[in-house]
Amino acid sequence: MIALQIADIRSFMKKLLLGEAFDRFLLLEGSITTFSTFHVDGQLQKSYYTSEEQDAIGDRTLAFWGEVRPFCFELIKGKRTPLSFRFTFQLAPANVEKLLRQTGIRIPPGQVRGLLMNLRYDGHSLQCVTGTSLSVFTLDRDLDHAWDDMVQKYFRQQEIPFELL
Repeated sequence: MIALQIADIRSFMKKLLLGEAFDRFLLLEGSITTFSTFHVDGQLQKSYYTSEEQDAIGDRTLAFWGEVRPFCFELIKGKRTPLSFRFTFQLAPANVEKLLRQTGIRIPPGQVRGLLMNLRYDGHSLQCVTGTSLSVFTLDRDLDHAWDDMVQKYFRQQEIPFELL
Protein backbone atom coordinates (compact mmCIF):
# COMPACT_ATOMS: atom_id res chain seq x y z
CA MET A 1 0.00 0.00 0.00
CA ILE A 2 1.26 3.42 -0.97
CA ALA A 3 -0.19 6.92 -0.89
CA LEU A 4 0.30 9.31 -3.78
CA GLN A 5 -0.37 13.04 -3.56
CA ILE A 6 -1.70 14.29 -6.91
CA ALA A 7 0.28 17.39 -7.85
CA ASP A 8 -2.04 18.90 -10.48
CA ILE A 9 -5.64 18.42 -9.38
CA ARG A 10 -7.18 20.31 -12.32
CA SER A 11 -5.37 18.17 -14.88
CA PHE A 12 -6.23 14.99 -12.97
CA MET A 13 -9.91 15.92 -12.85
CA LYS A 14 -9.97 16.40 -16.62
CA LYS A 15 -8.51 12.92 -17.08
CA LEU A 16 -10.91 11.43 -14.52
CA LEU A 17 -14.14 13.11 -15.67
CA LEU A 18 -13.59 14.04 -19.32
CA GLY A 19 -10.98 11.56 -20.54
CA GLU A 20 -10.85 7.81 -20.77
CA ALA A 21 -7.80 7.24 -18.55
CA PHE A 22 -9.78 5.42 -15.83
CA ASP A 23 -12.67 4.05 -17.91
CA ARG A 24 -11.51 0.41 -17.83
CA PHE A 25 -11.27 0.30 -14.04
CA LEU A 26 -14.24 -1.15 -12.20
CA LEU A 27 -16.02 1.15 -9.77
CA LEU A 28 -16.50 -0.50 -6.40
CA GLU A 29 -18.09 2.53 -4.75
CA GLY A 30 -17.91 6.28 -4.48
CA SER A 31 -19.41 9.42 -3.05
CA ILE A 32 -19.53 13.03 -4.13
CA THR A 33 -20.36 15.90 -1.79
CA THR A 34 -21.59 19.12 -3.34
CA PHE A 35 -24.81 20.71 -1.98
CA SER A 36 -25.67 17.18 -0.83
CA THR A 37 -23.83 13.88 -0.68
CA PHE A 38 -24.42 11.43 -3.49
CA HIS A 39 -23.42 7.79 -3.05
CA VAL A 40 -22.60 5.54 -5.97
CA ASP A 41 -22.61 1.78 -5.64
CA GLY A 42 -20.74 0.14 -8.49
CA GLN A 43 -22.75 -3.10 -8.23
CA LEU A 44 -24.52 -3.87 -11.49
CA GLN A 45 -28.25 -4.57 -11.29
CA LYS A 46 -28.51 -7.23 -13.97
CA SER A 47 -32.32 -7.27 -13.96
CA TYR A 48 -32.20 -3.73 -15.40
CA TYR A 49 -30.63 -5.00 -18.62
CA THR A 50 -32.13 -6.85 -21.57
CA SER A 51 -31.11 -10.47 -22.01
CA GLU A 52 -28.76 -9.45 -24.85
CA GLU A 53 -27.12 -6.83 -22.62
CA GLN A 54 -26.83 -9.37 -19.80
CA ASP A 55 -25.05 -11.75 -22.17
CA ALA A 56 -22.60 -8.97 -23.10
CA ILE A 57 -21.97 -8.19 -19.41
CA GLY A 58 -21.29 -11.84 -18.66
CA ASP A 59 -20.29 -12.57 -15.08
CA ARG A 60 -19.14 -9.00 -14.37
CA THR A 61 -20.74 -7.67 -11.18
CA LEU A 62 -19.30 -4.12 -11.15
CA ALA A 63 -19.73 -1.20 -13.51
CA PHE A 64 -16.77 0.18 -15.39
CA TRP A 65 -15.90 3.77 -14.50
CA GLY A 66 -16.59 4.68 -18.13
CA GLU A 67 -20.22 3.62 -17.64
CA VAL A 68 -20.64 5.73 -14.50
CA ARG A 69 -18.38 8.67 -15.36
CA PRO A 70 -21.00 10.77 -17.24
CA PHE A 71 -23.34 10.70 -14.24
CA CYS A 72 -20.56 11.69 -11.85
CA PHE A 73 -19.49 14.46 -14.20
CA GLU A 74 -23.01 15.89 -14.10
CA LEU A 75 -22.81 16.03 -10.29
CA ILE A 76 -19.38 17.68 -10.23
CA LYS A 77 -19.43 20.07 -13.20
CA GLY A 78 -20.08 23.73 -12.62
CA LYS A 79 -18.39 26.80 -11.24
CA ARG A 80 -17.90 25.37 -7.75
CA THR A 81 -15.62 22.51 -6.92
CA PRO A 82 -17.08 19.68 -4.87
CA LEU A 83 -16.55 19.81 -1.13
CA SER A 84 -15.17 16.29 -1.34
CA PHE A 85 -15.32 13.02 -3.21
CA ARG A 86 -13.97 9.53 -2.96
CA PHE A 87 -13.93 6.70 -5.45
CA THR A 88 -12.69 3.15 -5.04
CA PHE A 89 -11.55 1.61 -8.30
CA GLN A 90 -10.70 -2.03 -8.82
CA LEU A 91 -8.52 -3.52 -11.51
CA ALA A 92 -10.58 -5.67 -13.89
CA PRO A 93 -9.99 -9.45 -13.56
CA ALA A 94 -8.42 -9.76 -17.03
CA ASN A 95 -5.86 -7.11 -16.06
CA VAL A 96 -5.21 -8.83 -12.72
CA GLU A 97 -4.34 -12.00 -14.65
CA LYS A 98 -2.12 -9.99 -16.97
CA LEU A 99 -0.27 -8.40 -14.03
CA LEU A 100 0.24 -11.79 -12.39
CA ARG A 101 1.59 -13.23 -15.65
CA GLN A 102 3.91 -10.29 -16.36
CA THR A 103 5.39 -10.29 -12.85
CA GLY A 104 5.61 -14.07 -12.45
CA ILE A 105 3.68 -13.91 -9.18
CA ARG A 106 2.32 -17.38 -8.41
CA ILE A 107 -0.98 -16.45 -6.80
CA PRO A 108 -4.00 -17.99 -8.54
CA PRO A 109 -6.14 -15.17 -10.02
CA GLY A 110 -9.18 -16.54 -8.17
CA GLN A 111 -7.50 -15.75 -4.85
CA VAL A 112 -7.13 -12.05 -5.73
CA ARG A 113 -10.32 -10.37 -4.52
CA GLY A 114 -9.20 -6.96 -5.72
CA LEU A 115 -6.37 -4.62 -6.60
CA LEU A 116 -7.71 -1.29 -5.44
CA MET A 117 -7.11 2.38 -6.04
CA ASN A 118 -8.79 4.74 -3.56
CA LEU A 119 -9.11 8.35 -4.73
CA ARG A 120 -9.90 10.92 -2.04
CA TYR A 121 -10.41 14.65 -2.49
CA ASP A 122 -11.01 16.74 0.63
CA GLY A 123 -11.60 20.12 -0.99
CA HIS A 124 -7.91 20.99 -0.99
CA SER A 125 -5.81 17.96 -1.82
CA LEU A 126 -6.25 14.77 -3.82
CA GLN A 127 -4.67 11.48 -2.84
CA CYS A 128 -4.56 8.02 -4.31
CA VAL A 129 -4.04 5.12 -1.91
CA THR A 130 -3.47 1.65 -3.29
CA GLY A 131 -4.60 -1.58 -1.70
CA THR A 132 -4.80 -5.30 -2.28
CA SER A 133 -7.36 -7.82 -1.12
CA LEU A 134 -6.77 -11.56 -1.20
CA SER A 135 -9.08 -14.39 -0.22
CA VAL A 136 -6.16 -16.19 1.46
CA PHE A 137 -3.59 -15.10 4.02
CA THR A 138 -0.01 -14.74 2.85
CA LEU A 139 3.11 -13.08 4.19
CA ASP A 140 4.31 -12.58 0.62
CA ARG A 141 4.07 -8.91 -0.37
CA ASP A 142 5.13 -9.35 -4.02
CA LEU A 143 1.63 -8.63 -5.31
CA ASP A 144 1.38 -5.50 -3.14
CA HIS A 145 4.67 -4.20 -4.54
CA ALA A 146 3.77 -5.11 -8.13
CA TRP A 147 0.42 -3.30 -7.85
CA ASP A 148 2.02 -0.23 -6.26
CA ASP A 149 4.62 -0.14 -9.05
CA MET A 150 1.96 -0.58 -11.71
CA VAL A 151 -0.14 2.32 -10.40
CA GLN A 152 2.89 4.62 -10.38
CA LYS A 153 3.87 3.51 -13.89
CA TYR A 154 0.28 4.01 -15.09
CA PHE A 155 0.15 7.53 -13.65
CA ARG A 156 3.43 8.38 -15.40
CA GLN A 157 2.07 6.98 -18.70
CA GLN A 158 -1.08 9.10 -18.28
CA GLU A 159 1.08 12.14 -17.44
CA ILE A 160 -0.41 12.47 -13.97
CA PRO A 161 2.18 14.17 -11.74
CA PHE A 162 2.30 12.84 -8.20
CA GLU A 163 4.42 12.76 -5.10
CA LEU A 164 4.93 9.62 -3.05
CA LEU A 165 3.86 10.23 0.54
